[in-house]
Amino acid sequence: MKVVLLVICSYLFGSIPWALVIGKLFYHKDIREEGSGNLGATNAGRVLGKKAGVIVTVLDALKSFLSMMVAHYIAPEASLLAGLACCIGHCFPLFANFKGGKAVATTYGFLLGVVVFLNGHWFAQFILPILCFFVFLYMSKMVSVASILSIFVAVIAGFFVNTDLKISLATLLLWLFVTYRHKENINRIKQGKENKITWMG
Repeated sequence: MKVVLLVICSYLFGSIPWALVIGKLFYHKDIREEGSGNLGATNAGRVLGKKAGVIVTVLDALKSFLSMMVAHYIAPEASLLAGLACCIGHCFPLFANFKGGKAVATTYGFLLGVVVFLNGHWFAQFILPILCFFVFLYMSKMVSVASILSIFVAVIAGFFVNTDLKISLATLLLWLFVTYRHKENINRIKQGKENKITWMG
């Protein structure tokens, strides 16, 4: 029963659309009507500015991390499920008509939860993917490419360092989910129409 309640609560916590909340509360804008229309940190940064983008990134990452933290202290066996449920809530939020973000920031929050509460492999499962994100971003100038590839690095590294196969499989599942959520970006990349950042030379 504890596991079920934790999963439900994690989904609901993940459903908090921080990009929408911050946009409406502080900028009087509904970011669903501007930019890509996505309720994620990238669109928040594009529409509301870099500061808002960073804040949304941190808040979205904290959603999955805090969900896993609560699960760790109440029912440790539910930690992975709580993190995954939060990511699903972020993408299909109850509080925003089930139209949310693409779970990149929440996935990094999930990875942080993994290293803090489950395996302790800081470099392989958290620091390395973040470093790779910025390398891929510098090379491609596309957030979507950097997101997909850097999380894949976490998947590969996980299979080398994790002794618990469930962690590796959960990370793989999350990467597949994030990649699927980027299907429109992948189509634009194939067509040469994907948005590129301009702030990284």
